[in-house]
Amino acid sequence: MTALATAPRADAAVEEGGAARPTTRRTARGALVRTAVGAVVPLLVVGLWAVVTATGAVPAHLLPAPLDVVRAGVELAEQGILGQYVAISLQRVLLGFALGATVGLVLGAVVGLSRVGRLLLAPTAGAFRTVPSLAWVPLLLLWMGINEDSKVTLVAIGALFPVYTTVAGALRHVDPHLVEVGRAFGLRRIPLLVTVQLPAVLPAVVSGLRLALAQSWLFLVAAELLAASMGLGYLLTESSSNGRVDRVLLAIVLLAVLGAVTDAVVGLVERVLVRRWG
Repeated sequence: MTALATAPRADAAVEEGGAARPTTRRTARGALVRTAVGAVVPLLVVGLWAVVTATGAVPAHLLPAPLDVVRAGVELAEQGILGQYVAISLQRVLLGFALGATVGLVLGAVVGLSRVGRLLLAPTAGAFRTVPSLAWVPLLLLWMGINEDSKVTLVAIGALFPVYTTVAGALRHVDPHLVEVGRAFGLRRIPLLVTVQLPAVLPAVVSGLRLALAQSWLFLVAAELLAASMGLGYLLTESSSNGRVDRVLLAIVLLAVLGAVTDAVVGLVERVLVRRWG
C-alpha cells in the first residue's frame, strides 16, 4: 500500500524535475543572450576608440589607446593601489546607500501613508531634494572633517531622495481594497506596511533603489573629488593634476563597471522578491 501511494508522487516529482530543467535552461540562455546583446555597444565603442587612436586622429596625450589604459590599470594593481581604491569606493557606496535607502524608505512610508506626515515633511524634503551634491560638501567637511563619516553621509544624502520620492508616491496609490483585506486579517501599521503595502508597490520601490544606487555613485565621486586621499574619485583628481589621461580613463571605466555590476545585483534581488511577493 505504501509503495502504491508513493509511486505517483515519485512520478510527479520526475515530471516536475523534467519540466524544471528546460525552464532553467531557457532562463540561462535568455540571460546569456541579454548579456551578449548588452555587450555590443561597449565593444563597438572600444573598437572605435582603438581605431581613432591607431590612426592618430586624436593626439595620444588627449586620448590614449585602450591598451595604454589597461597597462595603467596593471601598473596600479601591481603597486597594490588599484584594489585599495576600488574597495574603499565600493565600501563608501554600499554603506551610504544602505543608510540613505533606509532613511528614504522610512520617510517615504511616513509621507505616503500619513496625511499629517505629508503636510509636515513633504515641502521640506522637496526643497532639500533640489540642493546640488557639491553644495553639501563644505558643510559636511565643517561638521565632520575629512574622514569617512563625511563621505558616507554625502552618499547617503544622494541615495535618500530617490527612495523617498518613489516610495511616498507609490504608497499613496496602493489599492485600498488590499489594505481593507489586510485589516480584515488583523494587520495594523508596521505589519500592514510590511505584509501588504510594500509588496504591492515592490516594482516602484526597486526602481527607487536602482535610482538611489546610481545617485550614490554620483555623490561618491563628488565626495572623493574634493576631500579624499583614496578612492576612484581621488584617482580622477590626482591623475588629472598629473596629466595621466590613461589613469583618468581607467577610473571612469571602473566607475562604469562597478555601477553596472551593483545595478545588476539589485536587479537580481528584484527578480527574487517579485518571484516571492509579486
